[in-house]
Amino acid sequence: MIICIDVGNTRTKVAVYENSTLQQLVITNNEKLVKNISKQIKGIENCVDIILSSVGNLSTETIEALKKIGNLMVVTHNTAVPFKNLYTTPTTLGIDRMVLAAGATLKFPKQSKLVIDAGTCITYDFINSTNQYHGGAISPGIGLRYKSLNDYTANLPLEKISELHPFVGNSTSTAIHSGVLNGVIAEIEAFIEHFRHQDENLTVILTGGNAEFLVNRLKNSIFANSNFLLESLFLLHQYIKSND
Repeated sequence: MIICIDVGNTRTKVAVYENSTLQQLVITNNEKLVKNISKQIKGIENCVDIILSSVGNLSTETIEALKKIGNLMVVTHNTAVPFKNLYTTPTTLGIDRMVLAAGATLKFPKQSKLVIDAGTCITYDFINSTNQYHGGAISPGIGLRYKSLNDYTANLPLEKISELHPFVGNSTSTAIHSGVLNGVIAEIEAFIEHFRHQDENLTVILTGGNAEFLVNRLKNSIFANSNFLLESLFLLHQYIKSND
């Protein structure tokens, strides 16, 4: 059994794999993380491997508790990855971005790849067909854009993601939705077009909490998986084990 843990900025996800098949997906918080994992492995006598990616705050107590549950592998900047990292400041590359780049490389090894993670932030990561990681971009996510309009203005209300976002908003509320949502969609399309201009066979991977909302609103053909980071953790674990 392999347990993959993604500790993000806003929530923690746990995926349980058995015989290379996803068996369970749990969304939790850090306080209940160990308790929820203990439930998943109750009665299992075989060795449990745990691989952890974290961009949030995870206490030392939680890390030590996870070590007692199974063989814990924490992804760091020293972890072996299947791509050549050309980032000029490799130790500042987010662990989540590094894991996603690894998963994309292992899943699509001979293709140029653009990974778009639409979560708290929207990150763009480009890996070419020879598996060289070049970097990408970071911009505010949908929730941050709504919040910033409310936080840094005197009169604009705090809105939430909406199915209705006409291009021309005829009220303050619809104007905010238009600016945030159509702005995000236009931004993503522009990044895809930029990298597709370099390689028309580009594979685009869309993931993150807002992936399902965005996927049907984008003109470009993409591979969408809101839990691709968890899948990437599993693939990275397999890669590391096979190269020990």
